[in-house]
Amino acid sequence: MSDHNKQNHDKKNKRDPKKPEYEKLSIAKTLKKLSANEDQGLSEKEIGERQRKYGKNTLEEEKHNPFIEFLSHFWGPIPWMIEVAVILSAVAQRWEDFAVILVMLLINGGVGYWHEHKASNAIRALKEKLAPEARVIRNGKSQKIPSGELVPGDIIIIRMGDVIPADAKLLEDQQVSADESSLTGESLPVNKNSGDMLYSGTTVKRGEGRAVVTGTGKNTRFAETVKMVKRAEEKSHFQKAVLKIGYHLIGITTVLVLVIIGAGLLREDPLWEILIFAMVLTIAGIPQALPAVLSVTMTVGAKRLARKKAIVSRLSSMEEMAGLEVLCCDKTGTLTKNQLEVQDPVLIEADDKDRLIRTAALTASPDRSGEDPIDRAILDKINRSTLKHYNVTNFNPFDPTRKRAEAEVEYGKEKFTAAKGAPQVILDLVNPADDIRKKVLKKVEKLGQDGYRSLGVAKKKKGGKWKYLGILPLLDPPREDSAEVIRNAMDRGIDVRMVTGDHAAIGKQVAGQINLKKDIVPANDLFVEEDENAGKKEKQKRKEKRRERFGSVAGFAEVTPEHKFNIIKEFQSNDRIVGMTGDGVNDAPALKQADIGIAVSGSTDAARSASDLVLTESGLGVIIDAVVEARRIFERMISYATFRITETMRVLLFMTLSILAFNFYPVTPIMIVLLAILNDIPIMTIASDNVRTPSKPVRWNMKRVLTIATVLSVTGVISSFLLYWYLREYAHYPANTIKSMIFLKLLVAGHMTIFLTRNTGAIWQKPYPSLALFLSLEGTQVTGTLFAVYGILIPPVGWANAGIVWGYALIWILLLSGLKILTYKVMDRMKFYDR
Repeated sequence: MSDHNKQNHDKKNKRDPKKPEYEKLSIAKTLKKLSANEDQGLSEKEIGERQRKYGKNTLEEEKHNPFIEFLSHFWGPIPWMIEVAVILSAVAQRWEDFAVILVMLLINGGVGYWHEHKASNAIRALKEKLAPEARVIRNGKSQKIPSGELVPGDIIIIRMGDVIPADAKLLEDQQVSADESSLTGESLPVNKNSGDMLYSGTTVKRGEGRAVVTGTGKNTRFAETVKMVKRAEEKSHFQKAVLKIGYHLIGITTVLVLVIIGAGLLREDPLWEILIFAMVLTIAGIPQALPAVLSVTMTVGAKRLARKKAIVSRLSSMEEMAGLEVLCCDKTGTLTKNQLEVQDPVLIEADDKDRLIRTAALTASPDRSGEDPIDRAILDKINRSTLKHYNVTNFNPFDPTRKRAEAEVEYGKEKFTAAKGAPQVILDLVNPADDIRKKVLKKVEKLGQDGYRSLGVAKKKKGGKWKYLGILPLLDPPREDSAEVIRNAMDRGIDVRMVTGDHAAIGKQVAGQINLKKDIVPANDLFVEEDENAGKKEKQKRKEKRRERFGSVAGFAEVTPEHKFNIIKEFQSNDRIVGMTGDGVNDAPALKQADIGIAVSGSTDAARSASDLVLTESGLGVIIDAVVEARRIFERMISYATFRITETMRVLLFMTLSILAFNFYPVTPIMIVLLAILNDIPIMTIASDNVRTPSKPVRWNMKRVLTIATVLSVTGVISSFLLYWYLREYAHYPANTIKSMIFLKLLVAGHMTIFLTRNTGAIWQKPYPSLALFLSLEGTQVTGTLFAVYGILIPPVGWANAGIVWGYALIWILLLSGLKILTYKVMDRMKFYDR
């Protein structure tokens, strides 16, 4: 190795000098270094000092300055439009308009910030309920504390099933078996003896003991592993859609403003009049409540999902869930119970199945049955009261070296030894005749092909020879609701794929019971290494073959975390919206890459922080509930977006054509501001509106949205011009009265447009509007009517003229309802949709 390379190598492997290498220190030196007392633990004074020094035992989350977050709501295409209006009003010295628009800008940004902040706080509060606890010795007493309060030097007590809350060193005379798969991907438990290190985020599989905490928070191996999550891509269809709407409205506004300015200059109109009208058009083109309404809609949905045991950690993921097309589900715990059960025993030399199971049960300690899933499965299969007649004189639990458990038993005058373990291990122990050996191997092979785990059971009378009694098939059975939930999911257009680290045979066994095809393939068979020497056509052929295979298989077996990541990328390359479940640190990159990362119940903090949806209850049903709720939310967002674009285009086109065709300003600036405020107040209640639940995944289809918005807006402009023409040419109303009546028409008809855009059928079809939406709409319509009738801020029109406007608007809303239905039918025939 060259000196230069050696120096680089040394730099990479050099440890932080501030972090002691506890792996190499003895237990005594570690305790001394940490000033820790094995029996008494830390005192309150020591705890306080160390918490100030080391901080919380949690993963660092990216912190945002609240003030910067608030200002961010004033940056972007939509806020820019309002800010331009503020500047124009100041230039024109229209200070009344300047003040009103500035207040509108602050309200718009403030509402958006407040609702996002409120949603974040709600999610944070829900996450705090999930905070894990640790058993610790402090002030000489054993107690439970939140894991986040641990500090280096704490003495923790760990038991089977516990998640190690911090990096720690096992103390004297302690031995446990730890599952480090969530950290390393290695499926087999690792034996830990006195002086060995335990790592945060791993799970205790066997044994119990005490350990001294050596590292917390960012100073753990757990935290170092999590850093790779940041490499994964992150994208949001929701953000793209909002920007697209914003840019579309900006484009329309810009073009029309330029047209007006050009026409005004050609007519040699006063410059200030041109600027004032440009300001009016700019205000009219602003969808002030767009970000706030969409945020509120998603926040309300997030709270509903929380009541269903699903916590949303990223608001924009609500829209992604609505479009979920492929759901890759972990088999264990999501599709199955995550609880082994003994199936029909296979007799070899035993003559009775009950005696076979009872013999196996004698090698399990009843008082510790809850700690070992295999022992619990065996004991649940028998009547435990029958074991009280047996006296276990010597019990040797499962040992990783011997790979079997044994018990010496007295039953009356009979004395015997019972053993259970892997079938091959028990075969070697018994060393039976060839015919027995062949029979056992054949049965085990058949059980393996059918997806069962096998456990051999043997018995030896005192002074006698071992007998191979039989085989206990073990299976983690499907959850009772899995088959029905998968059927419902598929009916809703969700393609459910099984993902398991187990052998393909086990996956097929479960798939056959839950309405999935048995085409479960090892992930390695799909991700074969590319031949670098292969030609371009050959590579493309292989790629298409893999894509075709991906589209047909029901699931993936022997999956590693890297496989999960690649499975997601493969589906996404085909423009599919993908959801992936996971629970370990090593699942975090895949969860981050997925359009909807789902941390299942019992997940590590790393998996939760990388996910969009955190489940607090097991099973697939919670996920499907979340998707259904998300689709309803999406329908509300589509409804509002269509309404907002329709109304913006309607007002912009009407005012532009009025000034071009009649050289007439149809409404005053203050009327435009009133319209904007009165329009936005009821729209905030759209988050609670009653909507249909789409039967298939939904996506933003801007072509469809813009088409229906254009049809409704152009027709609305025609209706406004007909009213204006009648009032001016036939009724000969004064100009100020015409302006107020046009204002009232734009308000009443505009509010009624929401009844058009909230469904694709007639306005009277179910589901009916929610009471909150209906009352708020009618309330603002009545308020606007009173302004027009009694001349509040605008010229009065009286009740008779107000009645004319209301009747005119009602007739047109019925005509527009029929036109809308016809437009949707035409778009369906032309396949103008992908919903």
